[in-house]
Amino acid sequence: MSDSTAKPPKAVALYARVSTHNGQDPEVQLGALRAHVAQRGWQIAEEFVDVGISGSKDRRPALDRMMKAAWEGKFQAVMVWRFDRFARSTKHLIAALETFRSVNVSFISLQEQFDLSSPIGAAMFTIIGAMSQLERDIVVERVKAGLDRARMKGVRLGPPRVEVDVPRARALLGEGMSLRQVAKTMGLKPATLHRYVSAANSALVGAASSGSR
Repeated sequence: MSDSTAKPPKAVALYARVSTHNGQDPEVQLGALRAHVAQRGWQIAEEFVDVGISGSKDRRPALDRMMKAAWEGKFQAVMVWRFDRFARSTKHLIAALETFRSVNVSFISLQEQFDLSSPIGAAMFTIIGAMSQLERDIVVERVKAGLDRARMKGVRLGPPRVEVDVPRARALLGEGMSLRQVAKTMGLKPATLHRYVSAANSALVGAASSGSR
């Protein structure tokens, strides 16, 4: 009798990427992935291949389709040849692994022998996440240190100060021109002109109030 309780073979999506059309064949990656799937007794749900796509590209047609299919529950695992064939950065890898975990999809990298569904894979995911956070923290600290050094040297941070001829602006406004027209005449943004004129008016009001006491 056949075992009616046996689990069906796991449906696996294969992803491969080559950066150029010349001299690189995705079959090198796909052949090894297919062999591993057959060895495990799984089934290939679909093969997603990006050809002539750099690893640094934010958008990859096949990868985007695969992530959409993962959300739709069309397979239970994703298998790649190596991390660098899949993710463009550690940050991207962590985000994708979080997505796979949220939809109960395993992630397997053949060369690194990484399986997100295994205890070792889960531990590695935690380590990768910690290293990614450490990398972000180091970048933030370097930026802060650089800003502090610049301030100590007297470097003024932020956008350059705009010189505004406030008396001229007020004279043009007094002639009936609109704020936008005056700003265009003086080569300024209306918001910038409004800020300077308002500050000048406030200063005049303050001076008048102090003189009347």
